[in-house]
This record gives sequence, C-alpha cells and structure tokens, in this order.
Amino acid sequence: MSILEILYYPDYRLRKIADPVTLISPDIAKVISDMFDTMYHKKGIGLAATQINIHKQIITIDLYNNKKERLVFINPIIKKRTGTISIIESCLSIPQVHESVTRSKKIIVQSLDQYGNEFEIEASDLLAVCIQHEVDHLFGKLFIDYLPVSKINDINKNIDTTLKN
Repeated sequence: MSILEILYYPDYRLRKIADPVTLISPDIAKVISDMFDTMYHKKGIGLAATQINIHKQIITIDLYNNKKERLVFINPIIKKRTGTISIIESCLSIPQVHESVTRSKKIIVQSLDQYGNEFEIEASDLLAVCIQHEVDHLFGKLFIDYLPVSKINDINKNIDTTLKN
C-alpha cells in the first residue's frame, strides 16, 4: 500500500497535459493500485494520475468508496454528451473549495481498463460528473475553471492566504 503525495492548486503541474498510456505494464498496474490507495486514504471518489504528478492518462473512480465498484479508465475519450446537471463539486487537489458546476448529465466514454481491454460505458448523473471532472485533469483543466472569473479570483485570494499561513 502506497499513499502518494497529491498536488495542490495552484501547483503548475496540475495544468500539464497527460500522455496516453502506450503499454499496460507492471509499472502502470502499480500506479493504479497506488492511486486507489491514495484516493481511499484521502476519502475521494475519483483521482487522475495528474493529481499525483504522474502525467499519464489514468483515472480511478469508486463513487461509494466500497472497493467493490472500482473503475479504471486508461486513455478515456468522451464520445458523446447529452443533457446538463449541476452538482456541487470538490477536488482532492483543491480541498477547501466546493462549488456548483454544470456538466453533461449523460456521457458515453470509450477507454481501456487496467488490463488493456477496450470498453465503452454510458454514465449518468454523479458517475458522469466524476468521469468528466477526472478527464479534465488529464488535460490540465480544473473544476474551478468553469466558475465565473470573480469566483476564481476569490478562490485565488483565499488560497494565497492559506499558503501564507
């Protein structure tokens, strides 16, 4: 079991674009295992490899933190988006911020699993939001980027104050 260090906003490495995984190796399997350990330790429901400073297109998700419904997405592509839903989001990389974000209510995602098998799923509601949130991380985007500039400025002021203390 390895708990990895999470990058915290405004760390510039959170803005890096992750590279596709080209080979499902024992190293990738270890990264996935460590991602789940880190996610559970931090009580999160999703984690992108970017958040632990591994810039590969890997996402782990377990909405109910029960270790029975673990999902792994490698090189995920959102193929279709429909509807809208607004949910209060938070992020392990910005733990002090909780804001409502509007995203697609339903999505279809094509991905590889942890064994390199291609799959496609239709996700809705919380799962769809979580996948979209984590995919954004792979492309250097954070959930706060969806907020009005004035709200982002307030968050930045509060982050600056937190970092100075």
